[in-house]
Amino acid sequence: MPEPETRVLILGSAPDAIAARDWPKAPFTHIVAINNAWRVRRDWDFLIHPEDFPSANLPPERASDQRIVTAADYVPAQNSFGGFVFAGGTMAFTAGYWALAVLNPSVIAYFGCDMVYPATGKTHFYGTGAPDPLRADVTLRSLEAKSARLALFAARQSCRMVRLSQRESRLVLPSVPLSDLGHEALPDATQMTGALAAEGALGYAVPSGRYWESEQTFDPAAIDAVDRLWLEAYARATGVPIPESSAATDARTSDAASARTGP
Repeated sequence: MPEPETRVLILGSAPDAIAARDWPKAPFTHIVAINNAWRVRRDWDFLIHPEDFPSANLPPERASDQRIVTAADYVPAQNSFGGFVFAGGTMAFTAGYWALAVLNPSVIAYFGCDMVYPATGKTHFYGTGAPDPLRADVTLRSLEAKSARLALFAARQSCRMVRLSQRESRLVLPSVPLSDLGHEALPDATQMTGALAAEGALGYAVPSGRYWESEQTFDPAAIDAVDRLWLEAYARATGVPIPESSAATDARTSDAASARTGP
């Protein structure tokens, strides 16, 4: 069982992420910064990034207790939860699975990771960047389903997963204020059974994490079917209807090119 005080903030790079600069750290025991989000505040504990993250974008210095998490760490962690094809190949999800595997938290709260990008203006707090989750990628056809899956795996570990934004989000997680992190009802993780069985039947395991090297062997329609099972499972587990995902359309139409989450 996770310790009650183990609460993790996963911080992304959306324009509103900068608001976290002024938050007290006290509600959290750990802050996991994704990619450039380490720039938002100095007291991050873990910086997680893909292998092709530019070295020039890494912190020029860090405290002795600050750790950088790389593919050597997160690939086996994500594999322990079924791998990248079903979990989703973008750092927001990878950070969540890594936190579940290593930190065993009671709460994971996302901020700056809503994966909704404006058509004009700043896409990230530091300016304009590629919308990685919207790239054409077979593992990201439903961002909503991937977040539902992650939340159910968290619930299986008695971990509540929430988001701290009040804006539109591709994460199906409940939106809560900073002062109310741990009071959401825990989803019923027993609802995972059917979706897990469907994943097992497909057998799309890629231990190296380099799923794109085998992408031609994956059936997008089969992945879409599994995604629907996760959305249905999460709706049953929470009693909250889930809107129809539009992420498959994003994946087919986006011409965004960006870093993959694997090694």
